Amino acid sequence: MTHETPKELLEEMRGPVMWLTINREERRNAISAGVLASMSAALARANQDRAVRAVVITGAGTRAFCAGADLQSGKSFKFDYSEPYVGFANLFRQARQSTVPLIARVNGACMAGGMGIMGMCDMAVCSPTAIFGLPEVKVGLFPAQVLSVLGNLLPRRVLAEMCLTGEPLTAQQALQYDLINHVSDDVDAGVEWMLGRMLDKSPAAIRRGLYTMKKIEAMAFEESMAFTESQIGLFALTEDAVEGQLAFREKRKPVWTGR
Repeated sequence: MTHETPKELLEEMRGPVMWLTINREERRNAISAGVLASMSAALARANQDRAVRAVVITGAGTRAFCAGADLQSGKSFKFDYSEPYVGFANLFRQARQSTVPLIARVNGACMAGGMGIMGMCDMAVCSPTAIFGLPEVKVGLFPAQVLSVLGNLLPRRVLAEMCLTGEPLTAQQALQYDLINHVSDDVDAGVEWMLGRMLDKSPAAIRRGLYTMKKIEAMAFEESMAFTESQIGLFALTEDAVEGQLAFREKRKPVWTGR
């Protein structure tokens, strides 16, 4: 009798929302090569399918969202140094390119590389028992790739304290520092509430809007102004913009085409 190996990343469409669940509960949902490859493939498909309006990323069970690299494997940091681009960094690059909103459902411990997965998302909801940490110094390492997605989310001194002490933040501290959007006693209800406030809005505006937000992050002020003053004219040319403004004048709900 053969036993099928459980999928390391579960994928499910719930209406227009793709749910991705890291399914390694016994390893506190630590990242593996399989998790990275599957998540990358899923994000690529989500961005090619206009029917997908959002992606929710979470971990199986209630103990951990993602504990980061799987230290038990002993192979977590064995890279092929002839390859300039590393898989985990490529996932962050891919998230930065995504024009489908990514939402982190943080159901427990969010540590090390897990902080990167949470940080690459556009929004985050967590349970009151979630904790957020960068404990790499405890095992002789230091956060590296995740700093590229956390640097704009946390105050400099808070980030330095987390990196240098390895000690975690509570859910309430994470909320205080704007690392997350909401703490919800019922994390699923919190995610559904957030999705509900977004899914009735213009798909075209959200798609092009995320593109605009992400593009100007690395620009100086004058570059940013030149880019955004041209972008607003493109927003106005979409079918959704015409419909949205017409619906406003006619005092009715808009019917979006997403184009």
